[in-house]
Amino acid sequence: MTPRTIPTARLGANGPEVGVQGLGCMGMSFAYGPTDADASRAALERALELGVTLYDTADAYGAGENEKFLSPFFRAHRDEVVIATKFGLAIPPEDPSRRIIRNDAPYIREAVEASLRRLDVDVIDLYYMHRRELTVPIEDTVGVMAELVREGKVKQLGLSEVTAAELRAAQEVHPIAAVQSEWSLFSRDIEAQVVPAARELGVTLVPYSPLGRGFLTGSFADAATDLTADDFRRQQPRYHGENAAANAALLEPVRAVAEAHGATPGQIALAWVQQRGAVHGLPVVPIPGTRRPGRVEENTAATAIVLSDEELALLEPIAAKVAGDRYADMRFASAGRE
Repeated sequence: MTPRTIPTARLGANGPEVGVQGLGCMGMSFAYGPTDADASRAALERALELGVTLYDTADAYGAGENEKFLSPFFRAHRDEVVIATKFGLAIPPEDPSRRIIRNDAPYIREAVEASLRRLDVDVIDLYYMHRRELTVPIEDTVGVMAELVREGKVKQLGLSEVTAAELRAAQEVHPIAAVQSEWSLFSRDIEAQVVPAARELGVTLVPYSPLGRGFLTGSFADAATDLTADDFRRQQPRYHGENAAANAALLEPVRAVAEAHGATPGQIALAWVQQRGAVHGLPVVPIPGTRRPGRVEENTAATAIVLSDEELALLEPIAAKVAGDRYADMRFASAGRE
């Protein structure tokens, strides 16, 4: 069921063609419990073999360690990969529960130089504002980002977890190639306003956590009991306690559709996100994360699955029934600002 190579999509109006599924690399260094460097390197190589060309990281992932980890792979395949990284969200190593958001000009300039050094590249292909600092006008932030493009340090600009109004304001300053937001069977907030705005402006949607941070695959049932103490998902309300139990009950139609296709629940969840492009009329490039080459093969195979109208209707009610917020602190999501 694994395709030799996956189809492609364009990032924005003038950005590069990339595989229609990317790879989220955060978990290779950070957030999801014990890591395995050898398996992660094998996953990177296997993804490229299957046509995955967009690789997503951020300076916040492991306080820069994820960018450093990816650097040898990027150097070895520089002409084959599209490197996406982010600024604007800092996680102090001495207190991993804290989040600091900064969008001011001095910080952005310091951040881009640090990312270029860690990645050991001359230019970043896609540079995202990771989170929005509300005290800084987004026009000012994107203005600084546009200067980085003119200086040759960045090729394309992206935004993460922004509202439709913020996206429109940013686009007035400089073309935005991609918006990255959570989008899955469990999280559909952006369909109300952000997705229509992106379609109108020619912006590609890059869904993160398209597998509900693994919950949609059935890989864990309750973060509090099934995951290690250092796993970020233990902080997310919908994945533990009564919320997790209620949400697990919502997976039955996903399993039913998976059985009909001879697929896994995770593949159905990914196929659903992938099909949002056809439903909403814009390019969609999800970035599921994994540290295992076998899982890369499973994930990319989902690009060949087409769900029927009847199957889409069966999955339609899930998101409205999900218990619990995405984050304990919803400042890190756009939904509350729409």
